[in-house]
Amino acid sequence: MGKNQVSGLTVNGSSVGWNQTHHCKLLDGLAPDQQQLCKRNLELMHSIVHAAKLTKTACRTSFSDMRWNCSSIESAPHFSPDLAKGTRESAFVFSLAAAVLSHSIAKACASGELPSCSCAPAPAEQAAPDFRWGGCGDNLRYGVQMGSAFSDAPMKNRRSGSQAFRLMQLHNNAVGRQALVDALETKCKCHGVSGSCSVKTCWKGLHDISHIAAELKSKYLAATKVIPRNVGTRRQLVPREMDVRPVRDSELVYLVSSPDYCAHNSRQGSYGTQDRQCNKTGSGSDSCNLMCCGRGYNAYMERVVERCQCKYHWCCYVTCKQCQRTVERYVCK
Repeated sequence: MGKNQVSGLTVNGSSVGWNQTHHCKLLDGLAPDQQQLCKRNLELMHSIVHAAKLTKTACRTSFSDMRWNCSSIESAPHFSPDLAKGTRESAFVFSLAAAVLSHSIAKACASGELPSCSCAPAPAEQAAPDFRWGGCGDNLRYGVQMGSAFSDAPMKNRRSGSQAFRLMQLHNNAVGRQALVDALETKCKCHGVSGSCSVKTCWKGLHDISHIAAELKSKYLAATKVIPRNVGTRRQLVPREMDVRPVRDSELVYLVSSPDYCAHNSRQGSYGTQDRQCNKTGSGSDSCNLMCCGRGYNAYMERVVERCQCKYHWCCYVTCKQCQRTVERYVCK
């Protein structure tokens, strides 16, 4: 998905009918090539708007335990400086958006929502003796084809930042889509007497988005800092620290170091961690020591209502009572 529409789509796109080409003008900040793609593929826009929402949710969920909690995309299509400059956070957001867009389109094909595509063709690999190919596989080929056309379009425009920034984002878009390809698995349904599973029908389906986001978060944590360099007649990105090797297709890359996100700094795109909830007893990234950057934390009491004393009744329902308890919470100073 383009740099300027992860959240811009979610603001304006949900209530649009997507049956007339002038609807494409209602979206905030689409690149000219994306406007053309929109006009030619109106039926895709529901999937594209849906993907923007899913990207936002998946990003916030994946980084809820980190100092940077993906709040940077809230201001999209006007990205905060940390995402506009090519940080490792920018690498994650772009790769996730590209993956989720292709995921959304591939799923929409399989569910019959798109007239331009249908289920994926049967896999080329031989079926095993105990199953046959059937069902309706997620159409990853079409999802990647249309998703990449939309995601990569802004980066082919010279107005979308420096050449190095555009190369970085095109690379990270491709890493996101490859993570999606790697998330294709064989899913099966049993047939037979009393569910004996004597015969299985299987198809290729995608993992859910949380799985793909977790894969990309791992790549974010191991991302490589790069610099642009002329290699022959082409401008390419090479690792900054050891520029003897080319950048791998599987690794996320970034151009500039991130702020530490400890204190609020609008020029750097840092929202700070004041008032963020933290884990007093933990030692991970959500621990009060790391989350609060050494500033300390405040404690407060919160009343929690939850189901308790549940009983199973034959047949076939459960009844529960509601219990209240008081929990101590901690927030950064």
